[in-house]
Amino acid sequence: MPSWSKKERRQYEHIKESQQERGSSERRAKDIAGRTVNRQRREAGKTPNTETQGTGNPNLALEERSRDELYNRARELDISGRSSMSKSELVEAIREAQG
Repeated sequence: MPSWSKKERRQYEHIKESQQERGSSERRAKDIAGRTVNRQRREAGKTPNTETQGTGNPNLALEERSRDELYNRARELDISGRSSMSKSELVEAIREAQG
């Protein structure tokens, strides 16, 4: 378990036991419990959501950034249609928007 509070550890154990009582394997129960606690931590702002975090290192070329980082940059630039764009399309749209 990561750096969870005592309450989060108790919640993890409770969810794990509940899942095992419902017939889940120990491995599956641990997975469900961990994901549940981590999701609640993200929603409460206790830990960042790595998929939607930041726009990447500004010193890196656009091609070297992840698609999620490019998407976030496109959102900052208010580029329409960004959700359906591929990584290469995002790179091109960002370059056009930046002038």
